[in-house]
Amino acid sequence: MSCKIRSKSIHIYRHQQHLKWSRHIPPVQTISSGDVIHFDTIDGSNGQITKASSKSALEAFDISRADPAFGPVFVTGAEPGDVLQVEILELETADWGWTAIVPGFGLLPDEFPEPVLKIWSLDAAQPYVTFKEGIRIPKRPFLGVMGVAPGSGGDFSMIPPLNTGGNLDCRYLTVGSKLYLPVQAPGALFSCGDGHAAQGDGEVCGTAIETSLKAKLRLTILKNQSWVTAAQFETPPRTADLQAVDDAWLPDKGEYAAMGIDADLHEAARKATRNLIEWLVRARALNREEAYMLASVAGSLKIVEIVDMPNFVVAMSLPLNIFV
Repeated sequence: MSCKIRSKSIHIYRHQQHLKWSRHIPPVQTISSGDVIHFDTIDGSNGQITKASSKSALEAFDISRADPAFGPVFVTGAEPGDVLQVEILELETADWGWTAIVPGFGLLPDEFPEPVLKIWSLDAAQPYVTFKEGIRIPKRPFLGVMGVAPGSGGDFSMIPPLNTGGNLDCRYLTVGSKLYLPVQAPGALFSCGDGHAAQGDGEVCGTAIETSLKAKLRLTILKNQSWVTAAQFETPPRTADLQAVDDAWLPDKGEYAAMGIDADLHEAARKATRNLIEWLVRARALNREEAYMLASVAGSLKIVEIVDMPNFVVAMSLPLNIFV
C-alpha cells in the first residue's frame, strides 16, 4: 500500500517537530473536529541515517534525536474526558528504508553487541520488499508514533509509550484503522511520526523497516468518553482487492513458531526470540544478525499461556509464506 496524497489544505511539515511530549508545546496548527490533515514525516532516526549510510552512522547515533513527532495540532473543542478519534486515510512511504541492530537496544542487546545496518529498497509498484534472495516481506505501512499531550505538567520522553499514545509501534494501525486516544489536555495536541513500512509484533531488535511517511489523517472529537483511559484501536475488514493482491503472490503457508518458557514474562519472550533465531540459522541458513532483524520486521511475539503459574509461555512465530 502506497497511496498518493492529494489535498494540501492542512499540512504539517518536517520542520514542525518536537522530541518530547508536553502540554506546553505550542501548536503548529489549529483545526476543527473532523478536519483532514496531511503530515510529511521523516523516519525515526530524524535524518541521522540516509540511503547511503553505513554502520558507522549507528556508532554516532544520538538517541535523544530519535522518534520525532510532527505537530502538535490543536483540535478546537477537545477537552479532558473526551476521546480523539484518529482515522488513518492514506499512507505513502519513501522509496527506501532501514533496519538496524543498535548496540544496547532491543530484546537481546547482550547477545547482539555489534552494530548492523540494512538499507531496503521500497518499490511503490511492489506489494513486498526483499529481505534477501528468497525472502519477501509484505508492505504494511503504519505510523509508529501517534499520541496526544499528557495531562500532567513536565516533559515526557518520546521512547516509551504512554496512556495517551506516543511510541505505540502497533503494526495494526494501517490504512482504514481508527485509533482512539484519551484527551488529557485542552485541544488534545495531537502529533505523529516514526513511519514503518513493515514490522512484526514486538519489534524485537528495536527497529522495523524504518522509513519516512506521508500520512493523511482525519481527527474527530468524541465527547464525554472519560471511561477511555488508554489508547484503543479498531481495524477494518480486509477488502477483496487487498486480499486479491496478497493471494497473487503471498498464499498462506502457515507459520513456524518457537516457544520460550519462564517465570518472568520478559525472559520468556527473550527465550522464544532466541529459539526462533536458532531455527532460522539452522534451517534457513541465515546468520544470527539477519535472523534477529527478520524476527523484528516479520515475526510476532504471542503470549500463549499466562495462567499456569509460575511459568509463562511465549511464542515467536514467523509466516512461512515469506520464504519464496
